This record gives sequence, structure tokens and C-alpha cells, in this order.
Amino acid sequence: MRMMLSPSTLLIASLVSLAACSTMPSLPAPPPVPKVAPEQRLAAAIAASKGADDRELAVQPLRDPQVQDLRDAATAAIAARNYGAAADALNQALLIVPDDPAVLQERAEVALLQTDNERAETLAKRAFELGSKVGPLCRRHWATIEQARLARGLAQDAASAHGQIESCTVAGLNRM
Repeated sequence: MRMMLSPSTLLIASLVSLAACSTMPSLPAPPPVPKVAPEQRLAAAIAASKGADDRELAVQPLRDPQVQDLRDAATAAIAARNYGAAADALNQALLIVPDDPAVLQERAEVALLQTDNERAETLAKRAFELGSKVGPLCRRHWATIEQARLARGLAQDAASAHGQIESCTVAGLNRM
């Protein structure tokens, strides 16, 4: 027994066959995020904090001895590549001085080492809001934000943060 197909059925079948053969042009893949070690990201942030002028004013507040001990413990833990212990020490310090821009910045840098890039950016932004808007620590805040954004593949946002780094630099006084 032979089946007869109507002309409209044949037309639909032909169109479906043609549609299956044609493909939509694929969109280009976004450029891959370069693989950069967290330690390299931190080194870049620290390097950005160095001023071109050694006459630049950098305020160093007096520290609570307990907070300083916790910061020292964090520094030792980072040197041992024990980033969890460093984070714990700095978290304890932040319980004592929650609005200390330097401690917030150090905690942001540990978050960067732990590849917790959103937290690194949040902490560095908070440190900037509470701290001086000029000087080495200001540059370090923005460089950390830049590196956190780069790690997340947000190149345009990272470029914006990079632009802020230069605004933190103020020429030092001429002391004769």
C-alpha cells in the first residue's frame, strides 16, 4: 500500500529538512581570562602601591598591640602559604577594629590569594571608603580591585579601577 502525501505536507517536510541543514553562525567565544596565579595578582597590587616619589606623605597610625600581633600572625601565615590562617587572624583583628582601612586592605589581599575575588573587591572598596583618598594605601585599594576584576574576567571594569590608581598619587612636598 502506497501513501500519498499532500503537496503542503511535502513542502513542510522540505522546509524542515532545509532548516536542519542550515546552521546559525556561532558567536565568537569571549577571550579567555589569562591564567594568573593569585600570588602574581597580589604582587601586582603591591607594586602599584609604590610611589614614584619617595617624598609622598604616607600616614601610619598607632596600632593596638593585639591588632598588631594578629597582623604579624597573618603575615607569617601568608609567608607559609597558609591563607586560611591568615584570613582567620585578620578576621579577628577586624572584630577589634572593624573600620581600619589597613586591616581591611590586608584582608582583601588574603581574599585575593584565596581566589575569593568578589570578597577581595568588596573589602578593598570598603577600605577605600574609610581610608585616605590619596597615597600608597589608596593605590593598593584600587590595584586590588583591578586584580579582583581581572580575575573574574571583567576587563572593562578592571580598566576603570586602573584609572583610579593614578588619582591616588599626590606629589610630595619639597623640603629644602
